[in-house]
Amino acid sequence: MSSPNQTGPNEPGQVADTGPMKGLHAGMGIAAKAMVLSFVVFTILNVDFANSIYSSIRGWIESSLSWYYILVAMIMMFVCFYLMCSRYGEIRLGDDDSRPEFSNFSWFAMLFSAGVGIGILFFGVAEPIFYFDNSGGFGYPNNPHADVAGATAMGMERAVHAMRVTYFHWGFHGWAIYVMIGLCLAYFGFRKKLPLTLRSALYPILGDRIYGPVGHAVDLLAVFGTVFGVATSLGLGVNQMATGLNVLFGTDPGITTQIILIAVISVIATLSAVSGVGNGIRIISEWNIWLSIALLAFFLFAGPTQWLMGFFVTSIGDYLWNVIPMGFWTAGTEEHSAWQGGWTIFYWGWWISWAPFVGMFIARISRGRTIREFMVGVLFVPTTIAFFWLCMFGGNAMYLELNAAGGVGTAGIAETVMNWNLPSALYGTIERMTDIGALQWGVSALATFLLATWFITSSDSGTLVITTMLSMGDDNPPQRFRIVWGMGEGVVAAALLLAGGLKALQTASIAAALPISVIMLMMAYGIMKSLREDPSAVAAAPARAAPDGTSLAGELRA
Repeated sequence: MSSPNQTGPNEPGQVADTGPMKGLHAGMGIAAKAMVLSFVVFTILNVDFANSIYSSIRGWIESSLSWYYILVAMIMMFVCFYLMCSRYGEIRLGDDDSRPEFSNFSWFAMLFSAGVGIGILFFGVAEPIFYFDNSGGFGYPNNPHADVAGATAMGMERAVHAMRVTYFHWGFHGWAIYVMIGLCLAYFGFRKKLPLTLRSALYPILGDRIYGPVGHAVDLLAVFGTVFGVATSLGLGVNQMATGLNVLFGTDPGITTQIILIAVISVIATLSAVSGVGNGIRIISEWNIWLSIALLAFFLFAGPTQWLMGFFVTSIGDYLWNVIPMGFWTAGTEEHSAWQGGWTIFYWGWWISWAPFVGMFIARISRGRTIREFMVGVLFVPTTIAFFWLCMFGGNAMYLELNAAGGVGTAGIAETVMNWNLPSALYGTIERMTDIGALQWGVSALATFLLATWFITSSDSGTLVITTMLSMGDDNPPQRFRIVWGMGEGVVAAALLLAGGLKALQTASIAAALPISVIMLMMAYGIMKSLREDPSAVAAAPARAAPDGTSLAGELRA
């Protein structure tokens, strides 16, 4: 086995030097396109049949392997906290003299935008309200954690429980999954000089075999998760954007509007990906943060500010106190199992399926930072922002339901969520927070615009990640392939939307999390093994003599 700083035996010639595939691994490029096309065609030809297959696989995972997904998420979190506090924390993700490429603000902006941006806008109101509701309209309890604790009535105690579960699904467990893959890719890519691809994190286990069929399969799995994760999220995101345009301009929120939105967003995202991380992606991410601050300010100051801040402190404390036992909880009844499979296991599968994409992007923007700096920045900063966001959105919605004129639960937001009209929940909350029509319109417009820009940052990041992996780790892959894959993601989303197959592909993406989770465990073992062997992690022996030749021990004996 060669040193990880050396070139693998098959690496020369893997990236084409000439021809139409110049700059990419020819075999990987062809296989990736064939894989994507095959899944799309198979799904479109018979959506119901494809959905039944994907749903059966997902159902088996949720019913038989819930314990495994729970264990994987806990292992990732504990390994992250261990590495953060260990002696390995001072090792740089790069050469010893390397320094970060981006400022902290730009880094945090890109982390947040790529990781959770569009998700917390879509679920920011809907998810806390779902857990706050107690109707059980989906055949299982809305919040078994609250029910077991006796908080069955829609009151303040149940509201705190609702935020606890929401934080749980968007908190340390999920981000630890991103952190682990991002750390492994940055460490092996920038410090050990291996290709910036998923396969490189398996070098301590596979050695130079990462350049063969096994390595190709690992990277193709990551491409699968990225393409279909971005495509299905785009399909879901344009649904809410179309709802926003209907609120703003009265436009038809149907398929035609959604296809036009996909086309516009895909073009902008592709242009951003072509411009690179330091230009388009960074600039849009920074603007996302400033606009998000403006939207958050509305939710904080137009709502019951004092109540919201108190609720935030209380709910955060409740989450921190319960995060470990919640992480180990496995359902004991059929109804609780249905809830856990539909929510917690779904979330863990979704985090895992997105992890190669987000982890790769996080690694790409984190060169030069120490392991401890990386861990603290990625694990705590986006999580804290997400918690505050979720509390402001969900807290306002629950406050409106708690203080509704017709009694608790009659404000209409909970009814909208239970009818599974999730895109309307956000706009309904904005409408009920102020009587000023112009302000309602402006805030709704801002939320809709943010949905678009946040998705642009996810899509352009995904395009860059796909082309980086297919070019065997080139962090500046050929621009023509960024255009092909950037527009390809939009075409996939549009085709699946027209055929009604977005839900089927979302289910398939979640099922793909199972093999990715196995790779994650191998990566965690690999980086621990490599760090133990890294000479930078070994404390230097204390000098036996001062520069002038005197010895403290000798002086003491004298």
